[in-house]
Amino acid sequence: MTRCDTYQDDMHQAKLWNRTLASNLEGAQGPRQDHSPADVRQDGKIMWAERESKKKDTHKLIVEVADRLFRQIGFQKTTVADIARELCMSPANVYRFFAAKSEINEAVCMDLLGKIEAEAEKIAASRGTAVHRIRNLFGSVEKTNTKRYMFDRKLHDLIEAAITENWVIMRRHTERMTAILEQIIASGMASGELLAGDSALAARLVNSACIRFSHPRLIVEYEQDPEPSLDQMIGFCLAALAKQHV
Repeated sequence: MTRCDTYQDDMHQAKLWNRTLASNLEGAQGPRQDHSPADVRQDGKIMWAERESKKKDTHKLIVEVADRLFRQIGFQKTTVADIARELCMSPANVYRFFAAKSEINEAVCMDLLGKIEAEAEKIAASRGTAVHRIRNLFGSVEKTNTKRYMFDRKLHDLIEAAITENWVIMRRHTERMTAILEQIIASGMASGELLAGDSALAARLVNSACIRFSHPRLIVEYEQDPEPSLDQMIGFCLAALAKQHV
């Protein structure tokens, strides 16, 4: 069975389910006496929930297909028609879920950034010293960005565009990552591991010092420049924050 066949079969099943529910509702509103107003309202809620679920599924499918095409031919060359063709639907149907191609670009980018944030939150909540968690946090971000640059260059281009063009989702991502770092630093200050001070300012300073390991364009520009390494830069930053040698 092809991808189109699978998608069309899913759509057919959903339509049959919606028709059945609609028929039940019509019967409830007609001469049948075995449906109370509460039953009718409940049926209506079921229909609404089913439609919303289907919308979410289709939205997710569009993003997944866009992600795959972005990896293959790049986000700039991928058109809404390309995405619609892969899903066996019309471009007009895609536009029911996304008002413009730029919204699809942002949705794919948001998925990529969301994975980075989820991993960062796990590291922040993990056991261990603040120093250890800070090292792990930046190590994880650098590994993700470097891997994307090496093996998913076209997605790397998408992230670079989001930074260069100052997309709203990228600003929110930066704020979220800074907040996570601030949380780790604040816990280190509270425990006495790090010098007491302004944890928010410290987080911004450390982020600024380590930007070459997270900014797509700087990763490319410094690819052949091995020093300072991330470990060296983190060590430098931690020396300014820690009460003892790290």
